[in-house]
Amino acid sequence: MDETEFNGRLKEAQINNALGVFILVFGIIILFAMIYTETFVEHMTDMTAGLLLISIGGGMVWKARKTMKKLREKKKNNMEI
Repeated sequence: MDETEFNGRLKEAQINNALGVFILVFGIIILFAMIYTETFVEHMTDMTAGLLLISIGGGMVWKARKTMKKLREKKKNNMEI
């Protein structure tokens, strides 16, 4: 893997991390907004949407951080050789 490809993959992982954090926080806000709804259907809709966004955002953050760690270890090992 050359330097350009490495930087591209690292940048992509950082962008996915930031996007994942945004989606995660947005899901928490929607879950918190469930308190202000009146009917059972509104509660369930907000809860479902909030939990879905939290799981998607959390998965994106987890995958991006795993990728960043792997890339940094790979670069460190290549520099030692």
